[in-house]
Amino acid sequence: MLAAVSNEGTDVERIQDDVVVVGGGIAGIVASIELLAAGRRVTLLDRDTRENLGGLAKESFGGIFAVGSAEQRRAGIRDTPAQAWQDWRSFAEFREDDAWPQRWAEAFVHDCHDEVYRWLKARGIRFLPLPGWVERGLARPGNSAPRFHVIWGTGRHLMERLVAELLDHPRRAALTLRFGHRVEGLIKEGGRITGCHGRREVGGSSDGGSGGDGAAFEARGDALIVASGGINGDLERVRRHWHADWGHAPATLLNGTHRFADGRLHDAVAAAGGCVTHLDRMWNYAAGVHHWRPRMPQHGLSLVPPRSALWLDWRGERFQPPLVSGFDTRELVTRICAAQPPQNPQRPYSWQLLNRRIALKELAISGAEFNHAIRERRIFAFMRELAFGNRRLVDELIRECPDVVVADTLPALVAGMNALQGDDAVSLDAVSDAVRRYDAEAGRGEPRQAGDYADEQLRRIAESRRYRAERQRTCRCQKIVDDGALPLIAIREFIVSRKTLGGIQTDLDCRVLDAAGRPIAGLYAVGEAAGFGGGGMHGLRALEGSFLGGCIYSGRRVARALAEGAGT
Repeated sequence: MLAAVSNEGTDVERIQDDVVVVGGGIAGIVASIELLAAGRRVTLLDRDTRENLGGLAKESFGGIFAVGSAEQRRAGIRDTPAQAWQDWRSFAEFREDDAWPQRWAEAFVHDCHDEVYRWLKARGIRFLPLPGWVERGLARPGNSAPRFHVIWGTGRHLMERLVAELLDHPRRAALTLRFGHRVEGLIKEGGRITGCHGRREVGGSSDGGSGGDGAAFEARGDALIVASGGINGDLERVRRHWHADWGHAPATLLNGTHRFADGRLHDAVAAAGGCVTHLDRMWNYAAGVHHWRPRMPQHGLSLVPPRSALWLDWRGERFQPPLVSGFDTRELVTRICAAQPPQNPQRPYSWQLLNRRIALKELAISGAEFNHAIRERRIFAFMRELAFGNRRLVDELIRECPDVVVADTLPALVAGMNALQGDDAVSLDAVSDAVRRYDAEAGRGEPRQAGDYADEQLRRIAESRRYRAERQRTCRCQKIVDDGALPLIAIREFIVSRKTLGGIQTDLDCRVLDAAGRPIAGLYAVGEAAGFGGGGMHGLRALEGSFLGGCIYSGRRVARALAEGAGT
């Protein structure tokens, strides 16, 4: 079928192609690359502008979940798909009726080495030598081995490579790109989906498109792939689907996802008969701060919370048991939400208490924007940061972030915390008592075994430091009040909305299913729009690195299914 653009007789821009892909993020780009390679003609519609092609993945840190990688073997890590699948099922807490999410999860765990890791390696993507060990689990076991492979160059480098491959494809003439095109609904004819319709929203159409802002368009094809991301960019929608485990949604939520991840296409799929499920399953983060250069309302940054910092509630009381990052991200959100008084919704925050030495060693911001050395692949700068700390980041955070308080003494710090919030909620007595108890235990030094610590936070720190990659980024028995580590730092942190773990239900060919489990002819979904596969392959919790990997995997699977004629 030849691609065509027509406005004959109407003011509607009409596009006809083999396959229409809605969404120019990583899942849509991977699907388009693979479809072009399979000989299909593709129209890619994106709501954003051309310079933002690549979506949120371009802003990500670039972690990839992989099992049995060369990096693992070189680090002496023994890992197998069977072991990873056991960990995944434990962490996910699948329900009995989660048939398709479980099938997708099992397929991903067993296929991610070849379908994601090796596919990226073949495109020149390289990883840091030591995989990260995150989501180890607390009440439920998580990752029993390090599997978080960080791309050398972050998600920025990954997407530059994939966008270049798409735009320079040998079959580039078979690709039609449309930017600033907002899809508002699907077209259903003769019992199958034959396309979509919407309006031009942002200037910047390309490849010969016509019509100004507000002009209507239709795009038709033998298949339509929804790759539009999740719902977490619409904070009101996030609140409506807030999980029951978390109680009431906080009065203040920050947005750490894409501004166009608003669930519009989920509604369109549901209106066409598709099953949308588990939208209350989200992967939000507990340590969000306001971006000091916001690009959207309530723009938030997700900190990587220092393990050696004390995590305090809104009154300055230390959480007990202590909150420590790297073990169960969902549990952090659950505990912080539970600490907010329901009668006072203006307490939707917690505090991190640390000092400059801890900040230099352990503090980070998730994503590509503030990880300059890794993003720009400057090896000597990266090694310098490992050895001496990321001074550039810490200084900018202190100087620019509106949620940071700095002082040389605890009384002055607490006064600054209360001044920031405009009340006297933080108790100096509570903060002083927490610091005194922690510092007394930390001052004993490192015992022979992690279990010898009376303080659970210090036990978890010691456990983390047994792995070389974590030892490089974690302090050893660092006290909070230490004359050689001043100033003291307090960071006010909010819940930051991030990933949608539920989504559009699909089978293993990415065909969208209706409420009875039957495929809807012509309609497919991939990436976060599909809950990364099956309408929620992570269950309640993610083992991290499986977001980008899930997008790549589903993008490849849908192209293979269409190339083989499944469901067409």
